[in-house]
Amino acid sequence: MRRTSTVINPALSRVIDEAGHTDRIVVADAGLPIPLDAERIDLAYRAGAPGFLDVLDTMLADLVVERATIAAEADAVSPALLAAMRERFGRLGVEIELVPHEEFKQRTHGARAFVRTGEFTPYANVILHCGVAF
Repeated sequence: MRRTSTVINPALSRVIDEAGHTDRIVVADAGLPIPLDAERIDLAYRAGAPGFLDVLDTMLADLVVERATIAAEADAVSPALLAAMRERFGRLGVEIELVPHEEFKQRTHGARAFVRTGEFTPYANVILHCGVAF
């Protein structure tokens, strides 16, 4: 369910419009495996661009999110990124679950869509569990 009207990419805008309660949308770095049958919205246009946090901020401005799943390895390998995600989700009152990366990849199966960024930071991935605005 849409919160505002920030996103101008047509495919991304459509996915946000169509998202329902409990749908999952994955915001991914440039290297996360994406299942062949999944919808892929590839925003990457060069290494590092667009950045993961920029895309996440844009998504969070438009999408109602009730929960987020992140790979636990981010704590050791990319602590600044994890801190930035915690700050963003904390501001919105969104619960974060940390799971092992292999489990994270398994949990992405069946996601409504994958939004691929150009991010090269390890473990710059999150599963957004959609909520409702009421």
